Amino acid sequence: MRAKKLCVIGGGGVRSPFVARTIARAATELNIGEVVFFDINAEKLGLYGVLAQEIARRIAPELVFSLSTDERRALSNCDYVITSIRVGEDASRVADEALISAHGLLAQETTGAGGFSMAMRSIPALTHYCELAREVAHPDHLILNFTNPAGLVTQALLDQGFPAVGICDTPLGLMRELAQLLSVERDRFWCNSFGLNHLSWFSDFRVDGVDVSELVIHHPRLFEATEMRVFEPDILAIADGHLLNEYLYFYYYNKRAVDRFATSAPTRAQLISDVNFRMSAALRELDVSTHFDEALRIFFEWTSIRVNSYFQNESGTKRVAVEEFPSADEFILGQDSGGYAGVAVDLIRGFTGVGVTDMVLSTRNQGAIKGLGDGDVVEVMCRVADGRIEPHAQNDIPTSIMNLISTVKEYERLSVRAILHQDRSAAVKALTVHPLVGNFDIATTLVRELIEQNAPSPGAWT
Repeated sequence: MRAKKLCVIGGGGVRSPFVARTIARAATELNIGEVVFFDINAEKLGLYGVLAQEIARRIAPELVFSLSTDERRALSNCDYVITSIRVGEDASRVADEALISAHGLLAQETTGAGGFSMAMRSIPALTHYCELAREVAHPDHLILNFTNPAGLVTQALLDQGFPAVGICDTPLGLMRELAQLLSVERDRFWCNSFGLNHLSWFSDFRVDGVDVSELVIHHPRLFEATEMRVFEPDILAIADGHLLNEYLYFYYYNKRAVDRFATSAPTRAQLISDVNFRMSAALRELDVSTHFDEALRIFFEWTSIRVNSYFQNESGTKRVAVEEFPSADEFILGQDSGGYAGVAVDLIRGFTGVGVTDMVLSTRNQGAIKGLGDGDVVEVMCRVADGRIEPHAQNDIPTSIMNLISTVKEYERLSVRAILHQDRSAAVKALTVHPLVGNFDIATTLVRELIEQNAPSPGAWT
């Protein structure tokens, strides 16, 4: 059997060491013989990519693992393409925050106006890579998209005929915490999930197939020991007893989030930018390949700051689990929570027939959520087996939840049309429709400013 090739587009990102560990551990099982981490930023590839390469070498020395700034070579004859890019890097996120917050709106990078701005940059870049993959990758290649806003970007890729699936580790995080809350192994716990990326709900909680929903919903530590910490218990009445994706905080507590952003210093984007800048500067002071243990120590010293402060500015609450600094050996040999690379590995495992997997993915609706089109990309629990992704049918979605899903889905449809066709009118309508903007005057001004900020040729937008 021919060994498979996997390419990570965005291999110089700061998550690369985690991605490399997960892929290297699963390479033999998934028949992956070659991995290429590609990035247009050679300096970052020489830092985070080199760390990733050494991690992979220590875990799976037989795996052919290379780094490349040559997109054609990286994608050539590739079977799996993981996309995880940030066009414009940290500076673009800082610029988005400043522009959007000046209008008194939520300046979060995956929802509302921030998500639209990021999609303006992400979709054209990924379209380029997917077109190249269509030309040089293996004919049956699969694109696993983690680039944000993941659902919106995946919709754009599928609408253009690319073989894409959207992956996100946020639902997996809550499920892992719920299993820990019940003191059971993760593989014994199951729950349903439905909605859109970063706009989803959870229900039907089971352990070994037995319904434990009442135990979960009424657990005294639910709002302390899980990502439900960002909400207040009364939210369960609003959500008809469903648990919520943490990103719904921005919808149900929008004013609180905006007010906290206005008084936080530094903002989330500024914090991430500063951490990444300082981390890269420290890593540049040594030869990462020959001083691996010290480089990894520096990496975790700074990475722990961004991880442990996640969602803190926005919600005013601290993370449930605090990340510790592992040594190089502890990281390589220790437990792997997986992250988005773990979701990618599970998808490949089920897709290739290595196993049957139930997992949350962004994929075509195919009738799973009544009231949405079959071609609409939704984020739902899916059964993945033998090259097929089958979304679970979602029944009896409460009207208030369905209304929000339908509204944000319409925003996504309009956004894809606007970005693919450089349609200014569709862009204004998209932001006017979105609940986190919802104002025609502001949307009109925002679109003009975002086009000027993001579009290589602003005059092309008609």
